[in-house]
Amino acid sequence: MKAYKFLLLLIGLSITGCSDLEEEPVGLLAPEGFFQTPKDIQTAVDGALTHAINEKFWGRKLSIALMLRSDMVDLASDETRRVEHNELTTLGSNGMISEFWPKTYQGIAAANQAIAGAELVGAADELKNPVTAQAYFVRAFYYFHLVRQFGDVPYIEAPITDADAAGAISKTPAAEVYAKIIADLEFAKTWLPDFQASRAMPSKAAASSYLALVYLTMAGTDDNANFKKAFDEAQEVINKRGDYKLELEADYQTLFDATKIDGSLEPIFALDYNNFEAPDNAYDQIAPMTGIRGDAKNGGGWSVAVPALKVYTEWAAGDYRRAVSMDDEAEFDNDTSNPLTPYTGFGIVPGSLHKFAKQRPYIAKYTRFPGPFARGNGRATSHNYSMIRYAEVLLIAAEAAVELDDNTSAIKYLNEVRTRARAGGSWKNTGSSLDPADHTGTVTVADVLEERRLELAFEGKRWYDIARRKIGAEVFSASGLEGEKPGFSADDYLMPIPADEIERNPNLGN
Repeated sequence: MKAYKFLLLLIGLSITGCSDLEEEPVGLLAPEGFFQTPKDIQTAVDGALTHAINEKFWGRKLSIALMLRSDMVDLASDETRRVEHNELTTLGSNGMISEFWPKTYQGIAAANQAIAGAELVGAADELKNPVTAQAYFVRAFYYFHLVRQFGDVPYIEAPITDADAAGAISKTPAAEVYAKIIADLEFAKTWLPDFQASRAMPSKAAASSYLALVYLTMAGTDDNANFKKAFDEAQEVINKRGDYKLELEADYQTLFDATKIDGSLEPIFALDYNNFEAPDNAYDQIAPMTGIRGDAKNGGGWSVAVPALKVYTEWAAGDYRRAVSMDDEAEFDNDTSNPLTPYTGFGIVPGSLHKFAKQRPYIAKYTRFPGPFARGNGRATSHNYSMIRYAEVLLIAAEAAVELDDNTSAIKYLNEVRTRARAGGSWKNTGSSLDPADHTGTVTVADVLEERRLELAFEGKRWYDIARRKIGAEVFSASGLEGEKPGFSADDYLMPIPADEIERNPNLGN
């Protein structure tokens, strides 16, 4: 029974398009009968991506865990599995890990099935490889999350149909996993088109951008060879932005407006919750997890993941990104006499009285403009979540340039991002800031990391930056944004493999 359960964990997957999200185990299908044309490969690729938008992956479990593990988001809840992530005391029995680990491997299994199925399609490489390359990209996307979270993990690159083989799987060293991620992205970069009709479909720009981020991650704190590769890949994307149809969005708020995001050229690869109403657990729960409880807007939220107060108070008011990223006032259902309550009144005014209410601004990126498919409490949205966007590529280039002593490039790319942040925008008719946009003098790694922290706030990036740069002792100290996290140690940069997975297969505990 244990081997059978583990086998299902690896091969259970969706194999239908993202538009209807009906799940059917691929183990019940005959690949030799299903894969006939490149269109069938595309169907399998679309199925692989449905696992990413499930609430067990980006829809809630993984995205919220990454927020809580950072130094920017506090917890307004006493649920043990969330407390462990927030306090960095995560155990192998943690209920969030035990849900996003198998969901990630189901996505990998689906990508593997698409790659294997492509071998059965008799079309010329020029017809099928651009589609198959999407599956290679998707597999790299999932493994890149896994290796950053857990280090050594099982690397599975072909469909598994034998229970004994499933039970004998062991961990692959992280260095080998990274090498395979790079190989997949290189294949994807070779065959994918420059851009796609939807940013939810991998493109050559997406493969190159992820290669830049992978090399930056591998470089850690002292690896000039990988910093050079990261810089070269990022600069290639920047230099080809015209061919790739990329540019910074003029109004930062547009990036988090589900009614406008489809028209933006800034996202490079996104998870698509737009243009359909997803059923069951495929929908997006980030909005209610971060929204203000009792707020009349969109039915309010659950007040679970809440910014540390210092995130707001130490963020320059002239930085337009602060206004877009956080709500510092709310309209509570039971307080119609006072339509807008400042954050200092949260938890005090009628309608916001809740044991977990926090007197601080809340994350607004996902609750302000959730789109036509937003349900009560924002329990679903129409957001397209940018997994990587052009601004991040500029910051990758800037950080790598610092490490390569190329201050000219570092200033150039850093200032492109800073200028947009201080230009103001449509939200509350915010005008341009008097704070100078340009960074002058020598750019440091700390400068770029700070810009990443603000530019990519609450987008699931900060924890990965803390881990790859090994700055936990600094940011989780008493002077950090959340104050001291006494549970943190150097061992916490990686999470434990789920205990139930080790019980099913003891090899994973070695």
